[in-house]
Amino acid sequence: MKTRLIASVALGAAVLLGTTGCNLIAPQATTIDYSASDGVNVPASAGPLSVRNALIVANDDGTTGNFVAAIVNDTTEQLTLNIEVGEGTSAVRETVTVPANRTLSLGDLANDVEPLRLSDIDAVPGSTVPVYFQSGDGEGSLMQVPVLDGALEYLAPLAPTPEATVTITSTPTPVATPSPTATPAG
Repeated sequence: MKTRLIASVALGAAVLLGTTGCNLIAPQATTIDYSASDGVNVPASAGPLSVRNALIVANDDGTTGNFVAAIVNDTTEQLTLNIEVGEGTSAVRETVTVPANRTLSLGDLANDVEPLRLSDIDAVPGSTVPVYFQSGDGEGSLMQVPVLDGALEYLAPLAPTPEATVTITSTPTPVATPSPTATPAG
């Protein structure tokens, strides 16, 4: 009888360990931080501004893109976010000013907030681009930001459109010929 009791306890312990043992050595997926959308979140080391869901929606050749992100300013003062897209001398530098205690959602077309247009970049859709973010007295953070195209319905309005070109044509204006005037009789 004792042998059966010991065997059933041992079997129960083996089943319990076998079904829950993975949790002892494997990390729980719910505790891993990740960006839950198309873009990336920038770590706090970039500065006091929080950058959420940063991505670039580019044209097919990747020379022009629209930077889309939510920039959160939890401070009581207006702050500027420095953005550097690419590396070296060909990097494109932009700044975005965010009012105190506000969230600026670049690309929130429903509220008439346009995305930040980036020209002369090398950002082919489907790739990632190194983007350096820095605000306030933060040391800054270099992130690989995903580049998407406007193929998805919700990204189509964010895709860059060709800039309007103005063509000036001159039309010659006729020169008035002076009419002869009468000479006074003398």
